Amino acid sequence: MSSNIMMIVMIVGLGILALVSGMLGLGVAFSAVPFLSLFLPDLVNQVQPLSLLLNGLTALSSTFGFAKSGYVVWKKAIILAVVTTISAPFGAYLAHFINPTYIWYVYLVSVLYLAYRLFRKTKNERAGKEHFTAAVLLAIPIAVLGGFLGIGPGFLLMPTLILLGFEEKKAAGINAFAVTLPSFSALIPHLSTAKIDWSLAVPLIVVGTLGAFFGARITSLYVPGKKLKQMFGIFIVIMTLYKIYTLF
Repeated sequence: MSSNIMMIVMIVGLGILALVSGMLGLGVAFSAVPFLSLFLPDLVNQVQPLSLLLNGLTALSSTFGFAKSGYVVWKKAIILAVVTTISAPFGAYLAHFINPTYIWYVYLVSVLYLAYRLFRKTKNERAGKEHFTAAVLLAIPIAVLGGFLGIGPGFLLMPTLILLGFEEKKAAGINAFAVTLPSFSALIPHLSTAKIDWSLAVPLIVVGTLGAFFGARITSLYVPGKKLKQMFGIFIVIMTLYKIYTLF
């Protein structure tokens, strides 16, 4: 495959992933890491720094999309953002010393369990009560793990918010902002060793941010909350099964 064709494939693929991630209130890193790993050989110094940069920018763009419809509860989103921003760099620092394969196993089990719970009606959902204190406490290990894997905390934080009683679109809006800053803070430990090709990164950033914004607007205007929850459950299972395949 020529370099020009490879770049086009990466840009188009990343744009699609950003659109879907934006619809779910996520940064694009969880899906971008395995996708970019198909083209870039160095996980820690190429894929993770670029994915974290894309994650922060696409999550921010998604935040604007949800905010236009009033789905971002700013006070709670800011508190979660502070907690995750402080915690994420510790995980990113550990990524330089620990074999990530072992942590992926723990992550995959957690994700599969959360996906299973997303398809069940919980007591919290029936009561309509938001357990925000629990969300803040759980955001700490979630952010550390997200920083370690270079994917940001959104993929675990989003279902956690739903299971703790947050309405689906509100959870997506809060999550989008809460994962923006920790994506950038998790990037800090990578700065001294990062190898980013800006001729590739810039078009990826442009396509990714546009895709995330329009994805958030599609969800805000047209996707019912319960359907969003089911979409997230399906998407997380697909990405997790793909990651299991790459590990073996």
